[in-house]
Amino acid sequence: MNRPIRPDGVAPPAAAYELAVVSDAGSRLLHTAGIVGTRPDGTIAADIGEQTAEAWNSIGAILGAAGFERTDIVAYTTYVVVGEQLGPVMAARDRFLAGHTAASTLVTVPELAQPHWKVEVAVVAAGRG
Repeated sequence: MNRPIRPDGVAPPAAAYELAVVSDAGSRLLHTAGIVGTRPDGTIAADIGEQTAEAWNSIGAILGAAGFERTDIVAYTTYVVVGEQLGPVMAARDRFLAGHTAASTLVTVPELAQPHWKVEVAVVAAGRG
């Protein structure tokens, strides 16, 4: 139902993501807000890799509560504070997605809404569920 578009004559993605994904008509759609790495108890790790893993864990919980799977993710946007390492962000994403790819945009920003937040992820999912 969600299929990547990989046309000839277009350079491939720079990492583990798709340039475009088509979702068939009749899909249920889920749009999340920007999800940050705050733990359920309200604390937040200083480490960006831990923050990113927690953000994806929260996304997983949201997907499940709405009847979606991680493989229903068709697009996500990641915002990372300038100066932070991107490797741990991408590693946490890849662990969560477990080989699933989707359209992706990564934006570096000077800061997020709270000074201790280093990463924020917004997701779009499409599924039949």
